[in-house]
Amino acid sequence: MRTLKSFHRPAAAARPLILHHATFHTLEDGPAPEAVLVFGSDIAAAGTMAHCRAEAAALSPAEPELRDLDGAVVVPGFIDAHAHPLMYGQLLSWVDCGPEKAGSIPEIIALLQEAARELPAGRPVRGFGYEHRNLAEERHPTRRELDQVATDREVYLMNASGHGGVVNSFTLELHGVTRDTPNPAGGEFFRDADGELTGELSDAACNILTGVHGVKVGHHGPNFHLEDAPEEHLRQLAVAQERFLAGGVTTIGDAQVSRREFDMYLRLAAADGLKTRVSMYLLSHLLDDALEMGLHGAFGNDMLSFAGIKLYADGTLGGWTAYFPDGYVGDPCRTGQLYHEPAEYRELIRKAHAAGIQTATHAQSPTALEMVISAIEAALAERPDTDSRHRIEHCGLPTPEQIGRMADAGIFPVNQPQHYFNWGEGVTAAVGTPGERFNPLGEFVRAGVPVTISSDAPVAEPLPLEAVQAAVTRVTRRGHRLGPLDLRIGREEALKAHTLTAARAIGREEDLGSLAVGKRADFAVLSADPLTVPEEEIAGVRVLQTWVDGECRFVAAASPAPVLATQE
Repeated sequence: MRTLKSFHRPAAAARPLILHHATFHTLEDGPAPEAVLVFGSDIAAAGTMAHCRAEAAALSPAEPELRDLDGAVVVPGFIDAHAHPLMYGQLLSWVDCGPEKAGSIPEIIALLQEAARELPAGRPVRGFGYEHRNLAEERHPTRRELDQVATDREVYLMNASGHGGVVNSFTLELHGVTRDTPNPAGGEFFRDADGELTGELSDAACNILTGVHGVKVGHHGPNFHLEDAPEEHLRQLAVAQERFLAGGVTTIGDAQVSRREFDMYLRLAAADGLKTRVSMYLLSHLLDDALEMGLHGAFGNDMLSFAGIKLYADGTLGGWTAYFPDGYVGDPCRTGQLYHEPAEYRELIRKAHAAGIQTATHAQSPTALEMVISAIEAALAERPDTDSRHRIEHCGLPTPEQIGRMADAGIFPVNQPQHYFNWGEGVTAAVGTPGERFNPLGEFVRAGVPVTISSDAPVAEPLPLEAVQAAVTRVTRRGHRLGPLDLRIGREEALKAHTLTAARAIGREEDLGSLAVGKRADFAVLSADPLTVPEEEIAGVRVLQTWVDGECRFVAAASPAPVLATQE
C-alpha cells in the first residue's frame, strides 16, 4: 500500500507550546511523558519538562507558552476510519427518532407530527434513527401510521441502518408505486400478506426519494443519499465536522464518496473550511475514472486526500439486506442480496490492486465475506504485496476459518461496536445464534488481525469513547452482554483501534495515530482516564478539547478556560 506522504507546513513563526500537568497516553512504547512540546503543527518533543524546555529553546528564541491541563488526560486524536459526514450532517437537520427520543411507534409519530406543524406547507417531513427491533412493537411503522403525520406531502422515516425505511402513502402515490409495481434490482417495496404495500422500502427502492442518478446497484452500491442544494450541503458538512470534533475525532475516513461528496470537499477546502482531516474512499463505479486520472495509490495533502476505492458486497444486517442465501431466521422469505457477481467483483479488486490502490468493501454475511476474501487472495496471488491493507467494512459475521485467512492476507476489518451496542439483540433475532458473534473483535486479536473501530455515522453517533466502551464490554443499550466474554478486547487495544490502528487502516500511521515526535499535533483532552475508570463509565468520559495541527478546534461548553502561563 502506498501511504500518503503529507507535507509539513513551515513553523518558522510559531511559538513553542508545552502541555503539562496531564496524563499522556502516547500509545508509543516507553514511559508516559511529563510534558509534550508542540511546535507549529507538529509534536516536537515528549518527556520531562526540562527536556521540553530545552527542545523549545533550540527551535525558537520565543519563550514557550505553557498550557496547564489541570490533571486532564491526553490521547491521540481519534480517527473515525468509516463514516459518512455529508449524510450525517444532512440527517442532523431531520427529526431524530432514535432510541433516546422514541421507544414506540406512537412516540415516533408524535415527533414527526410536531415537525410537520413547524415546516412550511408541502415541505417533506424526514426522520431517522429508528431500529424496529428496539421499538415496543418490535416492527417497522407502516405507511398508514405515517399518514397520521401528513397526507399532502412526503414523509420519510429512515431506518438506523441507512439502507431504507418507511414512507407514507402520499410518497408512494407521488412516484406511481402501486401493489403491482415490480421491485427494482437490488431493492424492495415491501408488501403484507395480502400483497398491499406496507410503506417499507430498502436500498434501490429508495430511488423514488433520491432519483435514479444517485448511488445504486448499477453504480456499485445502495442509493440513500438525498440531494440538497450545494450551499446546503456545505452547511451540512460544516455542522458534521463540529460534531466529530466534539467527540474528539480529528480524522475521518469518508467511506462513500461520489462526485457529489468530492465536489463538496473541494469547495470546503477552497474556502479553508476543513477543520478535520478527511481520507476519501471513492465509490467503485469511479474506479476507471480514478485510474484514468492517475490516482494510483494515496494522493492529496495533509487535510484532504484520496485513500482508496469503496465497494459493496452485500447489504446491511440492520435492514435485513445482508446476503443470507438460505433466508433469515427472523424471516425465511428474506435473503438479502449481493451487489456483484463474484467474477465481476473479483475483476474490480484485481484492477484496483494491480494499480496499488487500497480497497474497502462493505460485507456482512459469511457468503459475502467469502467473495471478498477470495477476490483479495486471488489479487495477491497475481501480484504479491505484503502491505496492501485491503479493508472489509463492518465485517459482521466472519467464520473462524475466514478470520485466519484475513490474517494471512493482511486484511483490515473496520468494525463498529456501536452497532451491537445499539441493536445487537436484533442481529441475533435476525440470523440466530451466530448473531452473538457480531463483530468478533476478540477473535480478530487472537488471530493477529488488526482491529479498527469506527462509528459509521450517521448509523451511530461519532462518539469514540462510546465505541471503546462497547468494544471492552459488549454490553448493549438494553443491558445485555452479546456473546461470550472472549469476544471483548482490552481497553488499550480498543483505544489503539480508534487511533493508531485506524491510522494504519487509512495509510496515515507515519504522521497520525499516536503522540510521537514528528507526528501531527492531533489530540483530544479528556476529563478522565478511559484506561482506569470503571468500564461501564468509559462512554461518560467527556471530551474537553480537540486539537488538530496544533490548534484547539473544539472546547466543551462547560470546560473551564485553559490556564496560560509564560515562565522563564
